Amino acid sequence: MNTQEPNNEGSIDVELTEEIAEGIYANLAMIAHSNSEFILDFIRLMPGVPKAKVKARIILTPEHAKRLLDALRENISRYEEAYGGINQPTDTFRFPSGFSGPVGQA
Repeated sequence: MNTQEPNNEGSIDVELTEEIAEGIYANLAMIAHSNSEFILDFIRLMPGVPKAKVKARIILTPEHAKRLLDALRENISRYEEAYGGINQPTDTFRFPSGFSGPVGQA
C-alpha cells in the first residue's frame, strides 16, 4: 500500500507498506531521554503475564519530540471535538511485581 502526496514544492512522498499499515498494538509507552534524543518504547502488557515485550522503539531528536507533542495535542483536540472528551485515568499505573524498566512513562 503506497500513499503519495502530489510532489508539490514542500511536500514529501510517503510509502506505507502493508506490514507497517497493519500497526502494532501497545498499551503502555515508556519514555527516556538524553541530551540529544528521546526514546519512546511502545509495550504490550498482558494481564496475568509477568513479562511485557517492547513491540516498537522510536528514537527522536528533541525537536521532533516537541513536534510530536504538538501534533498529539492538536489531534486529541480534534478527536474530542468530534467524539467528546477523553476520560483522564483515575488510577496510577503500577508495574506488576517483578517487572522493571525505565522510570518515565506515558
